[in-house]
Amino acid sequence: MAYADDCDTRPAPVLPATLKILVAGGFGAGKTTFVGAVSEIEPLCTEELLSGLSEGPDPLEGVEAKTSTTVALDFGRITLDERHVLYLFGTPGQQRFWFLWEELCAGALGAVVLADTRRLADCFPAVDFFERRGIGFIVAVNEFDEGHRYTPGEVREAVGLGPEVPVVRCDARLTSSGTGALAALVHHLLFTAATDSRDPRDPRGSTGSTDSAGSTRSWNLDGGEPR
Repeated sequence: MAYADDCDTRPAPVLPATLKILVAGGFGAGKTTFVGAVSEIEPLCTEELLSGLSEGPDPLEGVEAKTSTTVALDFGRITLDERHVLYLFGTPGQQRFWFLWEELCAGALGAVVLADTRRLADCFPAVDFFERRGIGFIVAVNEFDEGHRYTPGEVREAVGLGPEVPVVRCDARLTSSGTGALAALVHHLLFTAATDSRDPRDPRGSTGSTDSAGSTRSWNLDGGEPR
């Protein structure tokens, strides 16, 4: 006969929190490489070979060695620690696929925006996208071998970021570097959430400007034309 005293009193295991994270940026910024480098599972990629038909809509200035491109998404998973499992969704960088960003951002808690210093303006649409939707993000400067090295402060000024948005350096090819960028994002999201819960009126809790009229970036996400 079983008695109450015989019940297992061990605490139930704490399940890790799963977080949906986007990896965004311009065409050829290293999003697929980033997801593939950090994912602990075989990443899902939707890459197709570039053809002559894409030369017009996808200019290759600065990324002449690129031979393929993401046409839908990249997907991967990484366990940061016993409390945080991240599901990574890489967004397509080409303007003609921007309509997918709205679908991919549903339920996302944060984003890593990869910036390529050879084509820095290409990250502006992603930065604007997350700012306007109140999604916390960091900017990770993917330091290509042939790219110029800028300080985080110089990148912050060039992109027009507020002081609350972290800017980190990374090498999308290296697992340790990509994991470090993701850890910086999670830390930023937790800090922002804690700040908001202490005083929702504190402007330092903001993850980005919600006033599109105050943006210094002249990009239209729907059409890609300067305003």
